[in-house]
Amino acid sequence: MVNPEIPFLRKTVQSQIVAVTVYSDKALVTRRGIVSLTGQEQELVITSLPMTLETDSVRVGGTGTVGVRLLGVSSDRTYTTEPVAERVAQLTRQIQQLEAEQRHLQAQIDALALQSSFIAGLREKTEEPFSHSLARKNLSLSETLDFLNFLGSQYSEYAIASGECKSQQEELEKQLQVLRASLQKIQTPHPKESLSLIVAVEVVGAGDFELELSYVVNRASWTPLYDLRFGNTSNIVNLSYLAEVTQSTGEDWIGVALTLSTAKPGLGTLPPKPEPWYINTISPTVQFARRRGTQKMPMMAAQSAPAGAMNEEEDEVAQDSLIEAETVVAEVSKEGSVVTFKLNGGGNIPSDGAPHKTTIFNDDYPSSCDYVAMPRLVSFAYLQAKVKNSLNGATFLPGKANIFRDNIFVGTTNLENIAPGQEFKINLGIDEGLKIERDLVERQVDKKLMSNQRRITYGYRLIITNLLDRETHLTLTEQLPVSRNEQIKVRLTRTNPQIQLGEMGILEWELTLSAQEKRQIYYQFNVEHTPELTVIGLDI
Repeated sequence: MVNPEIPFLRKTVQSQIVAVTVYSDKALVTRRGIVSLTGQEQELVITSLPMTLETDSVRVGGTGTVGVRLLGVSSDRTYTTEPVAERVAQLTRQIQQLEAEQRHLQAQIDALALQSSFIAGLREKTEEPFSHSLARKNLSLSETLDFLNFLGSQYSEYAIASGECKSQQEELEKQLQVLRASLQKIQTPHPKESLSLIVAVEVVGAGDFELELSYVVNRASWTPLYDLRFGNTSNIVNLSYLAEVTQSTGEDWIGVALTLSTAKPGLGTLPPKPEPWYINTISPTVQFARRRGTQKMPMMAAQSAPAGAMNEEEDEVAQDSLIEAETVVAEVSKEGSVVTFKLNGGGNIPSDGAPHKTTIFNDDYPSSCDYVAMPRLVSFAYLQAKVKNSLNGATFLPGKANIFRDNIFVGTTNLENIAPGQEFKINLGIDEGLKIERDLVERQVDKKLMSNQRRITYGYRLIITNLLDRETHLTLTEQLPVSRNEQIKVRLTRTNPQIQLGEMGILEWELTLSAQEKRQIYYQFNVEHTPELTVIGLDI
């Protein structure tokens, strides 16, 4: 335990955090504090440090107007009880106020009960006289009904009002239980644990000394996050490199110099990947009911939506008078494989465990776009962009990227580690600027057996229409079934335009379409097998 200060021998240094370097799983914190020395001090104490501090990582230094020798550093745990008087007083006032409201409601309930009792007594006392008056015809039937309605309505009104008051009482009681539990909890002392560091010193005279202290804390991290913005009329990609900083170290970082370091002390926008299309025969000992397959479109997390038309006249109004906001970015430096980002703005990251975003930098990158399509799986084309990191740029760490097209959010993707000068590909989701139609135009079963083989011929026609006002490149992929039985043969018989069959039944055309051009593709294949076999998996 840290002993109370001994005059002239021990002095507490009031320090504050001035800089933080955040790594992937921890952070390096730097503190500074100025203390006036008399020349007799033997220990300098820094208190209220978090329990997440790694004591082996502590380093001390400093400068001043007096000579100081730093002899060593030790640590000790400190237990303090936080003052709760103000909170106790606040809870007590709230409880007293609710109890007063409860008493007021109880008085209303008692008054309503008295009124209800009076109405009930009035009914009993007037029951016999009313009967005689009705028998003698001294009272009319309407007068009798009016009186009965008066008794009923008053009794009902008192009963309803009493029920509402009791409901309010029950709600107040729930609130009181919560407040009383909170009061009981804070009245039970819970010591707060913290660390203190004791720096042994030799001081040769009187003067001011600025102590600098650094240490590593756990429960701090940062991860990269990207915003990628594309315009349909431009080949420029705007990339914002963001950092998501999270910390629950036990101390807030307010107004500090924040540095991020790489040192180490979807389906959504992705086009579907074709899998081999296998066919086989059913087992001769087991009979399966033949089922016609139905194609299903894969679920997609995000699709591009056509941008809303913008009023050009409104867009041009007062453009000269608007000042675009400036984003503060970081200074990027590299040393070997380690990249650091020193933020120019003051860092404000409280110890709340919540993610806090800050911009590292943003820049424009040239890109080239093309399309890919797998009409057998999805009847849409997907837009892809090839982007090249600049040779003098920063390394992009693996992280999630939000993708925007013409300021419309289209989905997310994940970036891998991208080095300076490296080219990478971004999937931008569905683009309805290319229309694709796929039809089965031929299915013919040969009536004559050829070499004791049954042959079924299939022919497909695809029509691709470029609805865009610019030339586009499209990689179009189709696939043939792949046999897993040597008695089933699949043969490609015709393609137009002509291409070669790839591995696992893949057909791939590289097409360049002019603006508004329509192109037609045709391919044909046949499946041969012995007549006694029943082929499964041939869902066309």
